Amino acid sequence: MSKFTGTVGTTAYEQIKRDIIFGVLAPNTKLKLDGMKVQYSASISTIRETLSRLASEGFAVAEEQRGFFVAPVSREDLKEIADLRILLECTALKMSIELGDTEWEANLVAAYHKLQVTEQQIIKDDNANTEMWKRYDSEFHQAMISACNSANLLSLHSVLFDKYLRYQMSVLTNRGAEAIKEHKKMFDAALKRDAEKAQVILTQHITRGLKHALTAFED
Repeated sequence: MSKFTGTVGTTAYEQIKRDIIFGVLAPNTKLKLDGMKVQYSASISTIRETLSRLASEGFAVAEEQRGFFVAPVSREDLKEIADLRILLECTALKMSIELGDTEWEANLVAAYHKLQVTEQQIIKDDNANTEMWKRYDSEFHQAMISACNSANLLSLHSVLFDKYLRYQMSVLTNRGAEAIKEHKKMFDAALKRDAEKAQVILTQHITRGLKHALTAFED
């Protein structure tokens, strides 16, 4: 998940987006400006601008005369997000593996190490920090595609990944060892510059994650 720091507006954006992704603000919840002003320590105008931004990204919905609501969820939406993620991320992955330099390799190794350590903690302890785990998962996938040389592609992928993450957070269980092995295989293929193999594994990774989420997902 992307990280923003600095202005009050960006802080409110990150906090509200995080609460939508991790289910603190449930789907279809009405987002009342007065209450959010206090909760997120921001002005009404900042909250309104933030919700407009989140609506443009698909995390909130603006309804005329009714205000803002947390975006709904559905099985169909999840399937579409997964399909788009495969399309965008596989394209970016191929480009990144072909263009990545030594610095890209070093960043990828660092991102994988953090993810690997956190995944082992999750396997051993159900009470481990899930949010940190998903942050490192996001950083790993972003590191994989970071050398694709397309700012637009990376921006689109970032929003899409967060939408996918929102659905993952509605599932109380993870895929455990299977997902860990997939990350390792992707990592190894990327370092060997085998773009075709990395794309195949990534597609399997997303498809199996989708299947797992759909099993537990309730409309």
